[in-house]
Amino acid sequence: MRSDQLKLISVNVGLPREVNWNGTTITTGIFKEPVDGPVMLRTLNLDGDRQADLSVHGGVSKAAYAYPAEHYEYWEKELPDLTLPYGMFGENFSTEGLLEGSVNVGDRFRVGEAELMVTEPRMPCYKLGIKFGRADILKKFLASRRTGFYFAVLKEGQVKAGDSIELLSRDANDIAIADVTRLYAFEKDDLEMLQRVVKHEALSESWRDYFQHHLEKLTQ
Repeated sequence: MRSDQLKLISVNVGLPREVNWNGTTITTGIFKEPVDGPVMLRTLNLDGDRQADLSVHGGVSKAAYAYPAEHYEYWEKELPDLTLPYGMFGENFSTEGLLEGSVNVGDRFRVGEAELMVTEPRMPCYKLGIKFGRADILKKFLASRRTGFYFAVLKEGQVKAGDSIELLSRDANDIAIADVTRLYAFEKDDLEMLQRVVKHEALSESWRDYFQHHLEKLTQ
């Protein structure tokens, strides 16, 4: 990860809206659209942005969702019939230079006036299927390991498309976002990594509790 190549490509926001899905009315905040000019990033979200189901979305550890713009090329090949504008994955930040394998949980960055910390990968829910109009996107998304990741806001401030992203500090635990996804979905019995992630305070408490429960089952 080279600091001189880190950039905020697009800032995307959206308020919850009602949509019809399989005959049921669903409220979702996954529909995001790019915005021009500066936007205030606060402790819980961006101005003009809100999550619908706060039991699984949003909160201090998931104030902003970032998705690497580099992944769009992959998805354009996988889903050639769809138009994929920035914000298509429900991300607030479309970024350049920050990939899951090189970004550590606990890494700290400055974006515009704001300071952020990486907290966890994004796991897809059924509302991603609503956005894409196809339920199989959930399996495709997770299998691709192109999950993106969430930020907690350490210092509020304005951000805008085109801002450079400055790495402030690397987390010494050296647990990448990709490691968390791998442990959750692919290599669930990696005891050494399980023992490391449950101790990592920068990882969201819900994730640590999940892995602690799994670790206890494996070591009984």
